Amino acid sequence: MRKTSTYLYVFLLLLASCREPFNPEIEPTDLKVLVVEGYLDTEGIPSILNLSYTRNIDADDDFQLIYPEGTVFLESESGAQFPLTSLGNGSFEFSEDIPEDQIYRLKIFLNDGSSYSSEQIQPIITPEIIDVGFERNENGVEVYLTTKGDQNADDFLWTFEEAYAFRPKIPTAYRYDPDRKTVVLATEEFRTDLCYREVSSSDLILETSSRFEDQYVFRQSILQIPRGDERLTVRYTIEISQKALDKNASEFWEVMRKNTDDLGSIFSPLPSNIGGNFVNDQDPSAPVVGYLSLGTVRQRRLWIDFRDVIPWGVAEVEDYFGCIAEGDTVEIPDYESAFKTGSYTPAIPIYCDTCYEPIGFRKAERRCTDCTLRGSNVKPDYWED
Repeated sequence: MRKTSTYLYVFLLLLASCREPFNPEIEPTDLKVLVVEGYLDTEGIPSILNLSYTRNIDADDDFQLIYPEGTVFLESESGAQFPLTSLGNGSFEFSEDIPEDQIYRLKIFLNDGSSYSSEQIQPIITPEIIDVGFERNENGVEVYLTTKGDQNADDFLWTFEEAYAFRPKIPTAYRYDPDRKTVVLATEEFRTDLCYREVSSSDLILETSSRFEDQYVFRQSILQIPRGDERLTVRYTIEISQKALDKNASEFWEVMRKNTDDLGSIFSPLPSNIGGNFVNDQDPSAPVVGYLSLGTVRQRRLWIDFRDVIPWGVAEVEDYFGCIAEGDTVEIPDYESAFKTGSYTPAIPIYCDTCYEPIGFRKAERRCTDCTLRGSNVKPDYWED
């Protein structure tokens, strides 16, 4: 009996070692499934609905994306219609203040003749964000918020937008004027020593408030900024959006979050069996991926100044590797030959003991002095100094 058991054990090991990888066959028609992603604010805050198609996860980076185009509108149970504005590339903007006590459906009519409808959607009133803040820790700076759920709003989705001011590796207040063939102080229009960058994040943060006592979500982590990060070298801001979800929407966004973590972007290829709350009007059995939610979006903005986090050693920015100001002085007669191509800029002014104006400049590569190569010298409309 023992010998028979031994033979059976060896046989099972051999069988397992010979197992071939399982590669399920997928019909080509399943690779182009409509994907709908959006959370539309009901109080007029501009919000975006994205339409796209699933694609083969093995498609290379040069794969040509094709976006659905057509007409999209929200329809209330009373028959009122609220059109969304096409922004191109499958994006549609909604900015209507609509009653939260009605039931709605989203209607999609694509240019290829197909149409789609959402299930009935009841808007959710999202609780206000109680507090936002940050804390310096050994790894850098953590941004967090505090909120509280209720019987109608238990699951939350947080997204955020960032912006920050920064300086180039070698800031300079001067520029070469090709018309006058000399070096002049840069006016605000041509300023290159202070710029701004706006960053759209694909991060999705989800939490269920009923997991906590009294549904009180205390200091939910939103973002960790690594120590020495360029974002905190001058001034930084983050606007956090809080959205309440129903249980089905929460499950959908959890799949989206995992897909983002695994593949690197919210717009990465999606499996066509996620499902959602949409149906193909012509063929209800056809797969449609996506979930639309309606509700109030609560937003809070946080500002962090470099003085709030000092000392803050600056990590090397890859774009500035090898940046130096050259040792030789470019004197006034040589300005044109040194700076007219734009490859180099006047970086550090050189004065004599009794001079009020520079007698020349040490030059540096433009990539090291001109922050407009990586951002804009125009402040965002919401920026506060």
